[in-house]
Amino acid sequence: MTGIYITCLSGLIYIFGWEMLLLAAGTDPVRFGGIADHYCEWVGQHFEALAEADVLVVIVHDDIVWTSGPFLHPDWYRRFVFPNYKKLFAPLRESGKKILFTSDGDYTMFIDDIVACGPHGFFFEPLTDMAAFAAKYGRTHVFVGNADTRVLLYGTKDGIRREVKRCLDIGKKYPGFFMAVGNHIPPNTPVENAIYYNACYEEMSLRSK
Repeated sequence: MTGIYITCLSGLIYIFGWEMLLLAAGTDPVRFGGIADHYCEWVGQHFEALAEADVLVVIVHDDIVWTSGPFLHPDWYRRFVFPNYKKLFAPLRESGKKILFTSDGDYTMFIDDIVACGPHGFFFEPLTDMAAFAAKYGRTHVFVGNADTRVLLYGTKDGIRREVKRCLDIGKKYPGFFMAVGNHIPPNTPVENAIYYNACYEEMSLRSK
């Protein structure tokens, strides 16, 4: 498995920084969309190289939203982001790679749009509605998540157990679900909380025959 972090908006964030990106996109969305198109033409060489790589799975990361959802108008994404995703993902699919998409924040609004671009699976932070995704795509796509790392950092054992149960109640019935903490487990997590989290997972994870 390998991946890429600078797919489209994440790459533009690196280039412009948040303030300049938001100023440019807000001042002239169409011209800034043209910049996004040109950037994706450039980054396409990375996807072509990934298509030739000796790997089975490619994680495609792109931070397209904030915790509260899109930071640009949804129509902008549908004009300038998702059509580029289809182009970028095409060589990966043609080479037989499995594509897993991930973004920080809440991208519930765009699930259908991104599914249409061709990924085989998704990573979810706790902000994205995993239950809604599972109900629609749980039988056809892999999905990973979406336990809240804050529960492990600051919660009680009862809270950790409830969070594990919440995720497993959503995902365990589907064949491609992987339990995980959204956005990783930070190093300052109390070890006893991480151990208890894993114990709860092992206790509740078995699927009925």
